[in-house]
Amino acid sequence: MSVLLHLDQISLAYETPEGLQQAVGNFSLELEKGHIGCLLGASGCGKTTVLRAIAGFEPLRKGEIRLGETLLSSVGFQVEPEHRQVGMMFQDYALFPHLTVEKNIAFGLRRQDKSRSAKRVSELLELVGLQGTAQRYPHELSGGQQQRVALARALAPEPELLLLDEPFSNLDIDTRERLAFEVREILKQTGHTALLVTHNQAEAFAIADRIGVMRQGAIVQWDTPYGLHTKPADTFVADFIRREALVAQRAQAYLRGEAS
Repeated sequence: MSVLLHLDQISLAYETPEGLQQAVGNFSLELEKGHIGCLLGASGCGKTTVLRAIAGFEPLRKGEIRLGETLLSSVGFQVEPEHRQVGMMFQDYALFPHLTVEKNIAFGLRRQDKSRSAKRVSELLELVGLQGTAQRYPHELSGGQQQRVALARALAPEPELLLLDEPFSNLDIDTRERLAFEVREILKQTGHTALLVTHNQAEAFAIADRIGVMRQGAIVQWDTPYGLHTKPADTFVADFIRREALVAQRAQAYLRGEAS
């Protein structure tokens, strides 16, 4: 398969009262077309900053970002977010509360004629399993249903790349894991390329073909879920994987009433 997303030695930094603070340094990544990647790490490791740079919300201090053969970002050059062919899902759904499900999904299709837009919305509602909800409002849906609407809206303009920023973090554990599997199935069915950001190992392993374990603004290991489990690159990756698995087991035990 060909590489769709290419990050070449990118660096990102923030201005602070104390001066320039580096968030990501010499970060490289390649994601193949049709694959689902994940940046996995603790809060503050730089994963969301990388996602924002791909979306076009953060300028690069060094390096390049390409989508296929198209240069999206380099030092002093930036394609505007709306022209990147990149869709985005957020953790808080970011749905318009005053618009129906149908109109939320159709929001990115405003330049299409009404009949074509209506057909696309109908296709997407079927794809995410929400037939019959077109005239409902977001507050009338469960959290899992709202996130399905957010996915449909992100897919509506048929982006080349979908970015998912902690998309399941506001959901309960059972819904979170079930929806992660469902989202993977939908993305595989449509052939979309996607990059997920999460601190939750269960989500990462449920949805991703490749996972990048991050630490202090860098990828420590970019590998398959199986590879991370069986051949961790170093003790940090091994300890991180084991620790996250233990936390997930304890949370499930607590919910089942097996732990106090």
